[in-house]
Order: sequence, then C-alpha cells, then structure tokens
Amino acid sequence: MSRPTLKQATGPAFTRILGMGAARGDLVVPNSEIIEPINSSDEWIQQRTGVITRTRASHDISAIDLATEAATEAIAAAGIDPALVDLVLVATISNVQQTPSMAAVVADRIGANPAAAYDLNAACAGYAYAIAQADALIRAGAAHYAVVIGAEKLSDVIDPTDRSISFLLGDGAGAAVVGPSEFPGISETIWGSDGSSADKVGMNATLTQFRDGEAPWPTLRQEGPSVFRWAVWDMAKVARQALDAAGIEASDLAAFIPHQANMRIVDEFAKQLKLPESVVIARDIADTGNTSAASIPLATHRLLRENPELSGGLALQIGFGAGLVFGAQVVVLP
Repeated sequence: MSRPTLKQATGPAFTRILGMGAARGDLVVPNSEIIEPINSSDEWIQQRTGVITRTRASHDISAIDLATEAATEAIAAAGIDPALVDLVLVATISNVQQTPSMAAVVADRIGANPAAAYDLNAACAGYAYAIAQADALIRAGAAHYAVVIGAEKLSDVIDPTDRSISFLLGDGAGAAVVGPSEFPGISETIWGSDGSSADKVGMNATLTQFRDGEAPWPTLRQEGPSVFRWAVWDMAKVARQALDAAGIEASDLAAFIPHQANMRIVDEFAKQLKLPESVVIARDIADTGNTSAASIPLATHRLLRENPELSGGLALQIGFGAGLVFGAQVVVLP
C-alpha cells in the first residue's frame, strides 16, 4: 500500500528584526530608597553594580501591561498590520499565573488573535532564546511575523531585605518584531544550559512550600561571587563562539548588548572580547536596573533611540542567568 506524501511547510531563507518597542516601570527608585533594609549605601551599590536608579512598576501595572505597551510600539515601528502577526513569544520569569500564558493575552490585546502564543522561561537568556525560536520557526514556514517580548515585573518577587540580588532588580518589557528578510539578519544562536548549577540563581522556595506554610512567598536569590565568575569567564567564551558562528570579528560590530546584569560584568566583557572603541556598549542597567528577560530588548531600544546611526549595523547580544542558561547571537539592528 503506497503512502501519500505529506506536505511540509517552508519559509523564507532569512529573517531580521524589523522594529523594537519598550516599556519601563513608571516608578524611578533611587538607591537611597532601598539601602536601609539591606544595611548598605548608595556608594556600595554603585561601586559593586553600577546601578544608580531602577525602574519599577506601580501596584496596578502588571507585566502583561508592560508587554502589551512594548509590543504595540514594536509593531508600529516595523510598519506592519498587527493582524499579520501569527506568533507571539513572551520570555518571562514573573508571570503570576501558571496559566494562561502571558503571550496569549498579549496577542489578543495587540490585535494578533488567533496567533500562536506561548511563554518561555529561560530567565535572563529568555529574549535570546525567543529570538532563536522566532528565526527558526519563520524560516521553517511555521510563522510569518513574530512578536518577541521580554517582560518582567520582578518587584513581585523581591525580598527588600535580601542583599544578594534584590537591589539590582527592576521592571519593564522590551519587544521586537521578527519577519522575513532579503538578507541574513539573525545569525546562528549559541545557546545551552548547566542544570548542575541550578542552585546558583533562582527562587528560594516553591509555591507548594508557600501553600503549606513551610516557607514565605518565594523570592529571587543568587550566589553573587559564583555567578559573577561564571558570567565573566564562561560567557565571554560563548560570546566569541557567537561571533565565529556569525562569521565576523569583534571589530565588525556596531554594538554590544549583553544582559544588563551588573555594570562590572558588562565592562569586563568588553575587555575580554577586546572590543574596539568604535563599538557602542549598552549600559542601560545604570538607571533601569536588571530586568532579566527584558534587559536586552530594553537596552537595544535605548541604544537605537540615542544612537540612530547604529541602525543597520551588527550587534552581538548575549543573555545568561538562572538555570544556568545562556544564549547569544549577532543581529542586524532595525
């Protein structure tokens, strides 16, 4: 008995980012407002992290609200009809509901219903992971235009007395529209994980422990020194691999956009990669803070706003965080 031949979808040869959008928390929180609970000082925080202020969202503003605002701007910047968006990906670790997904709600809000929509949890590498997925799915013919969003309201999972990470964190969302391109606009992604170090960054309790009265509301914690060493030394190697996979040199870059984890990590990265002075380095952490999955698109949006001449140039972006997980690729800036 002969078997009928199945049809398989095929898509365009190349993709690129067509537009960016951003939404930061409406509250500006300076170091002076958070130092007392952690028995610290403005000087200590700036020297250790480079953070001067961070943006956080008011009680009634959700991560979904931030994601919707960022996505709406990205679609307008891309110049496409929202109805053409058939894939919405939201990278987040702060959805306060296990289900439904943030992505499905955002897809409806932005006029992309009935787009395929799902959330992904890859912490601070989430945006890089989602860009990799959007690129692959479009080139495979599974989607035509994708909205990729990193969205976090980390103030919901902060213990104000925690000295390991709480003072770093902010709220915000960044979004990109990915679509077909006549030239390569997103390089091969170098990504991976190391679950053997899962205890280095993450929540200090489970929801079931909270439910059973065995632990307080789960909040983020990290082993700062261990994470710093991993981010600086191991992630510099990943960044070099991403450059090699893209077939370019560091001197070919217009911008370097690492996850905004800590200014010292950003600066050390630049040294490790021997970036020339011509490469513009994202330092959004100074007044936005660490926004996990939202940090790379937020930093990209700011770079393009403040340096419009970067449009069309190459940017190396790399995310890394809880899991441990990492992802890096070179993109053509919209």
